[in-house]
Amino acid sequence: MTLLRATCITCIYVIGCLLLVGGVAGFQAYMGDTIPLQGSSYGSQTVYLFLTGPNLPANGVALDNINARADEGHFTQVDVDSNDHWTYKWGTNAIGGRLDAGAYTVWVSNSPTDRSHLNSGDYSTISIILGTPAISVVTPTVPGTLVLNSTPSESSVVINDVYRGKTPLTLEGIDPGSYTVTISRFGYTKFSTPVKVVSGRITEVTATLVPETGSLAVNTSPAGVQLVLDGVLVGQSPVTLTGITVGNHLLTIQKDGFAPVNQSVRVTVDQQTVTNIVLVPQSPYPTIPLPAAGLMPATLLAGIIAIAIVVLYHPRS
Repeated sequence: MTLLRATCITCIYVIGCLLLVGGVAGFQAYMGDTIPLQGSSYGSQTVYLFLTGPNLPANGVALDNINARADEGHFTQVDVDSNDHWTYKWGTNAIGGRLDAGAYTVWVSNSPTDRSHLNSGDYSTISIILGTPAISVVTPTVPGTLVLNSTPSESSVVINDVYRGKTPLTLEGIDPGSYTVTISRFGYTKFSTPVKVVSGRITEVTATLVPETGSLAVNTSPAGVQLVLDGVLVGQSPVTLTGITVGNHLLTIQKDGFAPVNQSVRVTVDQQTVTNIVLVPQSPYPTIPLPAAGLMPATLLAGIIAIAIVVLYHPRS
């Protein structure tokens, strides 16, 4: 009969979201939790529960009052029902004192015996680890504001790879956090920087974009010709011009005795554009526009032909 009771008393377990058989260690809970305990006991109408653990008397205390010592006859008594089943809800925050975080053992016996006298009856144990509950504070999130400016203006703004508009730009309702802001414009070096948006505050970003540049090499035949780029005198050929902004430019070449040249050149970023120009000699004789033959009087036509003959046979010295 003793063997039968000993076998069945080990059916003690903890239930909740997890089922533990008596004697299995490590059920995790937090101080202040209510822990359901239950089990079976055959041949006994009452089970006696006591607790041992950090800073408690070695022989145990009652579960419902840690000031009541088991070796002084104090236990938490639980009735066994007609189906040989017992249940108890252990409220860890209503026990006559404050428990420390740590590992505890709930002792269940079929007789009122403390830890030092367990050999006089049948018992089993439940191991429970009580932790300190975490405290969390939820702070309402207040959005921030981003104000973005650039030189030159009308530059594109991209935040975390999402296009948001052109400068000057004010963006409200931005969630606090870290962002990557990129400001760009054709012909200028891209500007990119990390930005931290603070709750309820205005964060300003001002970018001065640096023009992208290349170089332009100009060769002429003949050499020694004055060069004008976009209306500005830049030197004589041959020459290599550096720091020229990217894009299209107008190159003007003028030299006495040669036809003037106006040529469009395109400069590419970080590359050299080479332009070779051959000047065409200009005719020393003026060009005389003639009216349509059908509208010209005969005497006027004869006079023009005579002048032409004189010029041809008496060229300038």
